[in-house]
Amino acid sequence: MSGKNQYVVRNGDGWGVRGEGNARLTARYDTQRDAISHGREIARNQGSELRIQGSDAKFREAWSYGSDPFPPKG
Repeated sequence: MSGKNQYVVRNGDGWGVRGEGNARLTARYDTQRDAISHGREIARNQGSELRIQGSDAKFREAWSYGSDPFPPKG
């Protein structure tokens, strides 16, 4: 079973990592790079997805560490 997807999001002047469905941040960081590094570690450990929010508040990319089928169905 995979864990919660993780999100790197803006948090005031800094950045944070938040698990899907959580109201509170898991961690806060000064830089997006640090938040991505921590979020990636959590997503890898949980076999989930990491989604990254850009400065414009739109999600710009996602990395999956779960068991995605290859080739994808469809």
